[in-house]
Amino acid sequence: MRKVGNWDDWTDYFYYWQDSIGLERAELRKFRFGVLFGPPEAESIEFGHYRGQRKWPTIMHIPDQRIRDTLQNLIVYQGDTEFASVEQQRNLLVNPPSDYDLYSIMRVMCEEMRHGWQMSYLLCEHFGDEGRREAQKLLERRAEEGERLLGSFNELVDNWLDFFTYTQFIDRDGKFQLKMLSTSAFDPLARSMGPMLKEESYHLGTGNHGLMRIIKAGRIQPELVQKFFNKWIPTAFDLFGNDQSSSAHWAYVWGLKGRFDERENAREADKGRLNEHARELYRQECQRLVDRLNRYVPERERWLKLPDIKFNRRIGQYARQHYDIDGNEMSADRYKAYLAEVLPNEEDYRTVRDLCKNPGWIEERSLPQS
Repeated sequence: MRKVGNWDDWTDYFYYWQDSIGLERAELRKFRFGVLFGPPEAESIEFGHYRGQRKWPTIMHIPDQRIRDTLQNLIVYQGDTEFASVEQQRNLLVNPPSDYDLYSIMRVMCEEMRHGWQMSYLLCEHFGDEGRREAQKLLERRAEEGERLLGSFNELVDNWLDFFTYTQFIDRDGKFQLKMLSTSAFDPLARSMGPMLKEESYHLGTGNHGLMRIIKAGRIQPELVQKFFNKWIPTAFDLFGNDQSSSAHWAYVWGLKGRFDERENAREADKGRLNEHARELYRQECQRLVDRLNRYVPERERWLKLPDIKFNRRIGQYARQHYDIDGNEMSADRYKAYLAEVLPNEEDYRTVRDLCKNPGWIEERSLPQS
């Protein structure tokens, strides 16, 4: 493998990565990737120690090496999620339920690749040899090998119910992360977020509409859908990071990453609980979405629910603790068997795959007329 020495080398490596993960559809390979920047939403740094100073156009304007290192790390983590999601979803290209769904997943994947392309450009353009090495590593880690940096992005996306649940909840976390970076003191990162957020909104709509279509069709029972909620939502809670995080604290103090509601929230930030604040806003938004789905589940006792924020967590104060999906503590002995009951098992995966082979499992939707 040749070493990435400049942007052209990285783009060659990107196309090699596409080959290596088996992206063979011509429509995907024809997509023209580009670097997109939106207009500046603010000329000055909006929060933190450097508030009121002009936003930094290059890393040479950043006054402290620690800030540069933290900024690079934020970009690396964001880029890693984008390429990982493509690796997770690519196997679904062979069995779409409709032309509309094929179009949707290809658009989602192309836009995720463009987001990774954008983050890699920032690394190569602004962070020298180290940035180029990190941009190369974005294409070397593999989700199927469990090598991606965040837990959600090493999980299996086995079927279309998986995909719609993923895009509903994991991509929604992505919206939160992008919006928090849109207020960044580093101007190229902040201006990258506007186009990415516009594209991300389609991904969220794909998940939300897909789940709505499944619930309306009534072929996949709510109890089975609930198991996939139980699989993905705890990993989404984990994506917000540790409770009382010092890294989130300093990213805020240095102006690199704001609150999700930074521009609307006039109160002084609680810098010791930034991750908890974002996680709670995310939880509230997801609850509203689940409530909307339940309008199409006639029997109240079968309504879908958000797992409690303590359930099956791997990060934070509830990591490796034993709580059920309602937030009740249980014994360690009972917990392992309980997880086997409430998470998808091999039989559940087979059931979903079998249902997806036949028409009627999802409400039909056609491509719009051009």
